[in-house]
Amino acid sequence: MDSIENTNLAQMPERNPSKGLGWKIFFAVVLAFSIIANLILALALVASTFLLTSDRGDHYLEKVLQKGRASSKIAVIRIEGIINNDLSEKVIKQIKAAREDNTVKAVIFKTITPGGAVAASDRIYDEICRFKAESGKPAVAFMETIATSGGYYTSCACDKIIAEPTTITGSIGVIMGHFVLQELLEQKLGIKPFIAKSGTKKDWPTTFEPVTEEQAAYLNNKLIMPAYERFVGIVAKSREDVLTEEQVKTLADGSIYNAPEALENKLIDDIGYIQEAIVLAESLANISNTKVVEYTEPFSIETLFGAQSIFKFNMDSLSSLTTPGLLYIWDAGFSQ
Repeated sequence: MDSIENTNLAQMPERNPSKGLGWKIFFAVVLAFSIIANLILALALVASTFLLTSDRGDHYLEKVLQKGRASSKIAVIRIEGIINNDLSEKVIKQIKAAREDNTVKAVIFKTITPGGAVAASDRIYDEICRFKAESGKPAVAFMETIATSGGYYTSCACDKIIAEPTTITGSIGVIMGHFVLQELLEQKLGIKPFIAKSGTKKDWPTTFEPVTEEQAAYLNNKLIMPAYERFVGIVAKSREDVLTEEQVKTLADGSIYNAPEALENKLIDDIGYIQEAIVLAESLANISNTKVVEYTEPFSIETLFGAQSIFKFNMDSLSSLTTPGLLYIWDAGFSQ
């Protein structure tokens, strides 16, 4: 019996440990090559990002919305989100790109915003006016969903304004927000600030004491009314063929208007969708069979890691919380 078992053992093939080791080495080499290839790809992506964004900060990609003749284009520029310095800079760069592109014959400003900062809204308005004057190319404002206050302000720079049927617009006016932290600091935290100033009005309004009637009247005279009068003047100039300044002032009480109401009150020229805005732009530019493109930002490290800025709190953030903000904005639309 022992001899049989020994014979069977002798007949069994010996395992070659080198075969298993060979497969392990093969997979390790493949994995290493894969990691190296991905690193090279990532480095190439970073390099191309810097080439596109650092040296040419005004470079934008074109997303085709409608096919047509490449020699006759309509550029769509989005004014979307709260209008602040960052958004105004992006919009101005895109306007510059449209101005310098000889194949762009007209621009549609696709506006989806409750408004924003007075200065940022005014810069966009001014740049659209410059674009029209210097290039001779027409501009159409296309309102989608919401285009209130600063969104309507920028639209007034365009030759025509068209809104989707469900759009909310209007809210012509100014608002200023301000935090009063006196009770929180003194009564809750036991902190009493010391302020040294050269004049009585130097810190009006201050976060460290309630706003008095005198201070409110001062701010209304110095900030609110000048910004309001400018807004009314911009609208009156834009709609001078259909509205008087007195009619504009009647409408400029901060009220919002749906698209049919805005059309009835002559704040816009037509109701329609993007297709109608394209037809309108073609008509103004006297072109047809037009290629329609929308400017989009190229990928960048900044956009990839931009979310980190949400968690960054510095002196600029503190200043934005404590400094009164003068806004062309529909406050109820801020959270949308």
